[in-house]
Amino acid sequence: MIQAEASIIINRPVEEVFAFVANQHNAPQWQPTLLGVHRITEGPIGVGTKHIVVRAFMDQHLEMINEYVKFEPNQEITFTGGSDETRFATSYVFERVDGGTKITNVTHMGQNHAFKGDDQQVVRQLETDFMAAFQALKTLLENQQSPINNTIQS
Repeated sequence: MIQAEASIIINRPVEEVFAFVANQHNAPQWQPTLLGVHRITEGPIGVGTKHIVVRAFMDQHLEMINEYVKFEPNQEITFTGGSDETRFATSYVFERVDGGTKITNVTHMGQNHAFKGDDQQVVRQLETDFMAAFQALKTLLENQQSPINNTIQS
């Protein structure tokens, strides 16, 4: 099992950052390796919400199902899932800080040697992808002129 982690501070209120990140339909706007998201459950977003996602990673296209297993508004989202190639658990932790929100991504992944390279190369690629995504999220949210819609859509 490998672990990768990244953090960034976004100069927006935690409520806005959480609401935007919690709605996975927003994710392709800020995660360049995420090729598509389709929600497969109905009702409000929370524990039990499932999505099919398609992601490019280390020269592969992975189709995975994820499920929210922890959903604490403005604090944490954790989802688990996987594909034939990998199993993972990802947490986004949100903290109020002066001037905005600190968001941290921690991912644990069992890769079963599905990707080229050793575990350290996989970790480096994950952390590079996380930081690129966080930089895009920061730019996107900080350039919003009006408050971000805090409605978490179903």
